[in-house]
Amino acid sequence: MKSNMQQLFERQRNTHVLYSYENLNKYVDQAVTYIEDGVKAGEYTIIIENERIYPLIQKELSKRITKEQMPFVHFVNNFHFYYSSGSYHPPAIVNYFEQTVQRYVENKLSFRSWAHVEWATMKGPLHIIKELEIIIDEAVNELSFPLICAYAKERMPDYLLTLLLETHPLVLINDELILSNQYLKNV
Repeated sequence: MKSNMQQLFERQRNTHVLYSYENLNKYVDQAVTYIEDGVKAGEYTIIIENERIYPLIQKELSKRITKEQMPFVHFVNNFHFYYSSGSYHPPAIVNYFEQTVQRYVENKLSFRSWAHVEWATMKGPLHIIKELEIIIDEAVNELSFPLICAYAKERMPDYLLTLLLETHPLVLINDELILSNQYLKNV
């Protein structure tokens, strides 16, 4: 049986989702389900994840998909992704993203992405996250792929939550996709 999320992605490819998580086990299950749904639909998944959590995802994923299906999963270290220029710099992140998806776009391969967004301290890039999320929202629409942006709820001050709700048309809450009332297209 297809999940509600998978049914949506089949109808509407350009889907940008905010996922604010509280529990690591639930987070891993959500990521694995997202990847598994993609693999079963014949899609590649680009998972931008930290190297501590990815082995947990990979372990659970190995129980749900075959070894032959594993090449549909492309791991990108989220530290390298977000800090490829030495700091959280949106143009460098966009460039890294474009390089990552290039082979899928050029070969007309269907793909989806899961991005775990995190930083070391609250003095991190809160003031420039909106800039990046606006650019990414445009890319989701232009390239027509589903993307879930995962943020740890405990590291989301009200200011950050507000800007994320403004830049994501959908929010994943308790396995349900909810429309963001605060979403501002092309903010």
